[in-house]
Amino acid sequence: MSVKTEEMILNMGPQHPSTHGVLRLELELEGELIKDVKPHIGYLHRCFEKHAEAMTYPQVIPYTDRMDYLASMYNNFGYVVTVEKLLGIEVPERVEYIRVIMGELQRIASHMVALGTNGLDIGAFTPFLYLFRDRERILSLFEMTCGARLLYNYMWVGGVSHDLHPDFIRLTKEFLNYYKPNIKELNNLLTFNKIFIERTANVGILPLDTAINYGMTGPNLRASGLPFDLRREDPYSIYDRFDYDIPVGEGLMGTLGDCWDRYYVRVLEIEQSIKILEQALEQIPEGDVSSAIPKRIKPPVGSIYGRVENPRGELGYFIISDGTVNPFRVKVRGPSFVSLEVFGELCKGHLVSDVVAILGSIDIVLGEVDR
Repeated sequence: MSVKTEEMILNMGPQHPSTHGVLRLELELEGELIKDVKPHIGYLHRCFEKHAEAMTYPQVIPYTDRMDYLASMYNNFGYVVTVEKLLGIEVPERVEYIRVIMGELQRIASHMVALGTNGLDIGAFTPFLYLFRDRERILSLFEMTCGARLLYNYMWVGGVSHDLHPDFIRLTKEFLNYYKPNIKELNNLLTFNKIFIERTANVGILPLDTAINYGMTGPNLRASGLPFDLRREDPYSIYDRFDYDIPVGEGLMGTLGDCWDRYYVRVLEIEQSIKILEQALEQIPEGDVSSAIPKRIKPPVGSIYGRVENPRGELGYFIISDGTVNPFRVKVRGPSFVSLEVFGELCKGHLVSDVVAILGSIDIVLGEVDR
């Protein structure tokens, strides 16, 4: 006699503390095992791309902040680099260094949120508090520079909105010296914690061929073993001047590309960002940060695609110019949106409790998914 089983559909979200925003996950279950997961997006409706058509090129910059609001500096970075390519503008050396410094500080701050919330989702509360405590110091550096702590409108086409505060370099160096020992503390507390390893190792495995086929980039791709980073593979700004490594997954329990690898790659990337920052702070030249900012931005008819390595992966802007002061079209290739596509594949065969660990490990921001 065979026991008949019945599939059950369970909704997780859109109002759920572990869905990292307004995301509805439709779980198809057989008992406690997951047969499929369908992410339902569109609850946030940023409408970024449509807004951009009604704005001048500089007016688009504050809208980029509001997509991936945990990496706003890098959203600015990607957009202005792309518009500058369209215009053929070369920015001053000091501006390039400031952008790299702000971008890498933003990468560290973004990874702090990713690591802290990943641990919190699984039940580790203390590391979350420690990471957010240290992130506040980075936000204070941003606030000192441009007056904002989350949405910056800092990088402008041709320059930046404000030069560095006289104390900025000193305080940034102090922060880096303060934070380096805290990475060891994080590893002792969470990374190599037995419970955390059991919850994340060999869970949500993303094989390299699957990652490539789904168009994954950033830490989620590198965790599967491929050292692909746009800062090295398709250099922009002045990243080719710095010495740093590209961390990849280590397969702690013998399998590459699991939740633990995606977590640990971000820890290692923080160390590499510190390495870049130390070099940039020593090398930064003097100069005018606004000398190349155009009084009026009116690109020639044409199109351009520019991409940068933001904390979640490849952030690309495809801009079509019709020769007016407003872009005809701004299309964004967002890493969080791409990462969410593979989510169902990662969850199949796992337990409901693993959904939370897997979602936290791919590090999505719904503002960018629903742009």
